[in-house]
Amino acid sequence: MFKRLLLIMLLPIVVSAQKHHEVGIFGGTSSYYGDLQERLFPKEGYRAMGGLLYKYYVHPSVGFRFGASYASLYGADSLSESPAVKNRNLNFQSNLFEVHSALEVNLLPVDFDEFKFSPYLFAGLALFYYNPYTIGLNDEKIYLRPLSTEGQGLRQYPGRKVYSLVNVGFPLGAGLKVLIGKKVLVSSEIGFRYTTTDYLDDVSSSYVNMDTLFRYKGKQSVDLSYRTDETKNWDGNYPNEKFVRGDNMKKDWYWFAGISVAIYFDAFGNVITSKKTRCPRNIHKRSSF
Repeated sequence: MFKRLLLIMLLPIVVSAQKHHEVGIFGGTSSYYGDLQERLFPKEGYRAMGGLLYKYYVHPSVGFRFGASYASLYGADSLSESPAVKNRNLNFQSNLFEVHSALEVNLLPVDFDEFKFSPYLFAGLALFYYNPYTIGLNDEKIYLRPLSTEGQGLRQYPGRKVYSLVNVGFPLGAGLKVLIGKKVLVSSEIGFRYTTTDYLDDVSSSYVNMDTLFRYKGKQSVDLSYRTDETKNWDGNYPNEKFVRGDNMKKDWYWFAGISVAIYFDAFGNVITSKKTRCPRNIHKRSSF
């Protein structure tokens, strides 16, 4: 019912308005918010990202965007200001590939004959792949999912399933675009992704029994599920199931911020041309004597 209502509302716009396309590239920075990063905008931990964008505008104010992005995420307890979190001493990194589609709305109708700039909003759906890993004591890369650091996939913990490396996110963001001349759009934007997983960082709930983890997953799994023993504050005890490792009541987030440069088309293969000069209505009227 909602989709039908939306289509009815948009139909007059789609039918009557001038359509255009935007094709461009996007580059900037990425960050994440979750169990190993308690601030949405941290002081450190930013990584580079880049991608491609295509937008189809059915009206100067309403369009659909599609994108593909490659980014890197990072989080570490060592960057926390909390002594307790620092003692946990976990860290992760992950390369991330995302494809997304979204509805984009210009608050001003961008058109070279009207407005040259506009703030804009977008919201939609994303599909992304990630694979968290950590750096070991010998500076080696170790992927975390196979280690089941919280007992994922073990029969002793039936409620903890092995998490998928492909998940869904919900992009929500805003930006400002400027039309330069008649062909180039430069935009600055930030977009947040609320995800359906709590394992971007391989941390979600509580510790598991050390002996069980050792028996089924080995010493490396035990070592990397609890890294306080690598610090000077270790008391010699490994935590049991009663001790919290992460907050499973909140899903993880990641976000992109940067600048895009796009070419403005009225149709594929034809860069948009200048509109004809409007003539006064009475210019062709004959003079009467």
